[in-house]
Amino acid sequence: MYRPLSSGARTQSLFIDVESTIRGLTQDYSTAFNTGNYEQVAELFAADGLFMTPLRQAAQGPKSIERVLREHGEMGYQDLRLETMRVDNSGDMAIEIGRYTVAVQQENGTAVADRGSFLHAWRRLGVWRMVAACWSSDLPAAS
Repeated sequence: MYRPLSSGARTQSLFIDVESTIRGLTQDYSTAFNTGNYEQVAELFAADGLFMTPLRQAAQGPKSIERVLREHGEMGYQDLRLETMRVDNSGDMAIEIGRYTVAVQQENGTAVADRGSFLHAWRRLGVWRMVAACWSSDLPAAS
């Protein structure tokens, strides 16, 4: 039998709490990355979390994810900005969709800007942890 939610206000409040939590964690992600604290970023992932970056195999688990993040930092990725556009959640799962910008420092001292979209899948495992993350550039591939 169909049973309506007991309180629309309570449901709305829970949604806002999840959304603000996810938005805050995403800002923690970019702050930690930009300060070179790759371990802290990797700790946002679940033990079996996946980090899927363009043109390479997915990294699984915090240690592997930390290694990939560190490689990106060493390749000159800096000034990462993440802007959450939408958070949808149901129970202990949430999907976050947003936009990113990042500068990639070149060996000659110039910086190349990249921008695109990201998707984070979150699961509440006591605390919210990413179970998958990926991004896609809006710019054409460099030749």
